[in-house]
Amino acid sequence: MLSEDELALLDAIRSTGSLSRAAARLGKAPSTISHAARQLEARFDALLFDRRRYRLQLTPAGQLLADEAGRLMLDLQRMTQRVKQVASGWEERLWIVTDEILEFELLMPVVRAFDELGSGVRLRFTHEVLGGTWEALRDGRADLIVGATNEPPSIAGLRWFELGVMEWVFAVAPRHPLAALEEPLTRERIREHRAVVVADSSRASAGRAYGVLGGQTALAVPTMRAKILAQRDGLGVGWLPRERVASLLERGELVEKCTADPREPNVLYVAWRGDQEGRALTWWLEQLRQPRLAQRLVRGLAVTA
Repeated sequence: MLSEDELALLDAIRSTGSLSRAAARLGKAPSTISHAARQLEARFDALLFDRRRYRLQLTPAGQLLADEAGRLMLDLQRMTQRVKQVASGWEERLWIVTDEILEFELLMPVVRAFDELGSGVRLRFTHEVLGGTWEALRDGRADLIVGATNEPPSIAGLRWFELGVMEWVFAVAPRHPLAALEEPLTRERIREHRAVVVADSSRASAGRAYGVLGGQTALAVPTMRAKILAQRDGLGVGWLPRERVASLLERGELVEKCTADPREPNVLYVAWRGDQEGRALTWWLEQLRQPRLAQRLVRGLAVTA
């Protein structure tokens, strides 16, 4: 194992090509640096420095050691930074899982604002769907979840607050058979046609699909945007976030239909474990509690194409 001084010595000699300049860079006498260089050679029992030319050069063995020393110096600096970071209350990493129903684009300005803090905390974003979002927090695959639906489950140390309420509309393509039927649409009529659903990402259970009736066939798609586009193209029917399809409804690319069994609005939640509140998590919770950001996340981006 090389000491910090030996790592610095190799890096200085590699960078300056001179024992005297390396000594000046390190603030030491040239004789001290020369002695340290010979000790290093004796330690490895290898010729590390070619002293035959005016400019000090590394031998192939010395170059290998210097390259490895450079990497070790960088690792040491990163480790020191991480230790100071954690000691000052910042987490090493913050893993944020959003329900797929929220769009990451709306969080990008928040990420930029967080970067400006210079905390050194590494952010990781992934997404889940329905039960998979709560499951990620329970199983330790998330430090913070955003946009989770359904009532908060029983999770040790769970803390949460409401992000907002999402309104839904039952919509079909104008050429779909249900578009021309009288309202309200009955369960029997809807069951005759394929539903489009965003597949639940739960790993521990079969998951659930909103709006699918018993005996109804379903087309499972990966995202809410894919579901909206599939229904616009007549591939199936189902409930869609009202705000996100408002422009499609206005242009007649989707048709709103009243149903005999309306869907209740969904409350979206922000949740975390109360025993893991570092400075990064606290900062993100403060942002998500701001009404303007919460409203943007719940309202979402309108699908226009």
